[in-house]
Amino acid sequence: MVDRRDLTARAVIRDEALRLFAEHGPDAVTIRQIAAAAGVSAGLVVHHFGSKRGLRDAVDAHVGGVFDALFDAFETDDPDALRRLLAGRGGGSLAETLVAGLPPGSPVPAYLRRVLLAGDQAGTRLFRRWYAASQRITATLVAAGVMRPGEDPAVRAAFLMANDLAVLLLRDQLADVLGADPLSAEGLARWFAEALAAYRDGVLTVDEA
Repeated sequence: MVDRRDLTARAVIRDEALRLFAEHGPDAVTIRQIAAAAGVSAGLVVHHFGSKRGLRDAVDAHVGGVFDALFDAFETDDPDALRRLLAGRGGGSLAETLVAGLPPGSPVPAYLRRVLLAGDQAGTRLFRRWYAASQRITATLVAAGVMRPGEDPAVRAAFLMANDLAVLLLRDQLADVLGADPLSAEGLARWFAEALAAYRDGVLTVDEA
């Protein structure tokens, strides 16, 4: 957890808004609630962000920046470095990369779940941003010789991303049936060991005849 003393008032307000938006949904949270959580006046929130819409935009920009910073690890053409990432990060999963790079208790995964399922413009922008990252990373892995290109690279990138998103969006339901939070260390290890085996070996038997 980041020490508030290391943050500006603007950053504290943004982070508290992110947390409250993740817990209750952006539409259910007021500026006064955000101000109270941040320990500032409602006027200071308006001073920094202009309006709740401006604060929501700042939260979305912050989450998008978190994406970019975490996924930069895959922006390399070194095959050995990429293989190490694949071995240690669940087969190249962006979901695991995201969760592994966040501090414990981060509200970012819960916020993503809300905005991606809400169908609003913020969710659409974040979805497209994740897809663009998936395209770049799969292209990098193919160019480095550690991933097969597939007949339809666009669909392949979308398929891999959809598998990642399933863990985030169905987190509670998966935890219920598996007995472990799929975004915990134990859950990630179980989930991506099986996912990697499925990607590597396939899941169907093949009739040689």
